[in-house]
Amino acid sequence: MVTPVLIGIDWGSTSLRAFLIGADGSVLREHAAAKGASTLHGHPAFVAALDEVAGAWRRAQPPLPLLACGMVGSQHGWLEVPYVRAPAGATELAGGLAQPGDTALRIVPGVLCNDGLLPPDLMRGEETQIVGALAQHPQLADSCVILPGTHSKWTHVAQGRIGRFATHMTGELYAVLRQHSVLGRLMPPEVTPDMDAFLAGVTAARDHGELGLPHQLFAVRSLGVTARLRPGALPDYLSGLLIGHELRAGLAWRAGHGLRELPLALVGAAPLCERYQLALAHCGQAADLVLDNTAPAGLLALARAARLLS
Repeated sequence: MVTPVLIGIDWGSTSLRAFLIGADGSVLREHAAAKGASTLHGHPAFVAALDEVAGAWRRAQPPLPLLACGMVGSQHGWLEVPYVRAPAGATELAGGLAQPGDTALRIVPGVLCNDGLLPPDLMRGEETQIVGALAQHPQLADSCVILPGTHSKWTHVAQGRIGRFATHMTGELYAVLRQHSVLGRLMPPEVTPDMDAFLAGVTAARDHGELGLPHQLFAVRSLGVTARLRPGALPDYLSGLLIGHELRAGLAWRAGHGLRELPLALVGAAPLCERYQLALAHCGQAADLVLDNTAPAGLLALARAARLLS
């Protein structure tokens, strides 16, 4: 039997996931609820949501520490936890933990990248996934880590610390365009994945991206109006176009910062990582490592760095 040592919380804007984490890093149990940080208001609501997903574990084993990452620590969350500045690793993140009120919960800070040359960039939640990826795969101590998602991150990890990074609002753009723009009017609400259409979008971005994303986006409509793509293929064409532009910019960013020879890792939900793998291969770049959710491993590593474990 593996002994539980930590209750870890991955608390995003729209979802809440709790993990009972063992001493060896394994997830012994998991609870989830649609109680994201952006859906809750006021201290009592957050307390109730935490009790819903982790209350039984806490009552069974009161000494277990609680550690949360994600948007729960944002200005729209339970408690705004100040960002630590990049470069930052487990030590800096552990030093920035904060507690909301008199609760036993500690919240991980995000990371701010602000060199004064470009607009600042932010991450909150992804830093814990990166710490987890490093804990599981030390060879990523010097690497380029891509975290696909609503706000995809391209991160330079140097000597085990998060250095510069760049955010792409790819997932959010897809959702907004799919649901609230003229492009979505031709798309049926439910579709079967069409990877040929997806790769056609990636190809358009790869080969003709100099035309500009605003121009190429209109092709999602024109290809549908002229029946060159069937309605059910349009969502995947849009996805491929957006991800293709992200990869075009991200791979150029990687090369421009001298990271071309470093390992390239994908960290995130398996279906989305598979899509990015396919798009990367289509652009002539393979991912060296693909990892699923590494937040529990990151939370355990940060708990150790903060000396929360008995």
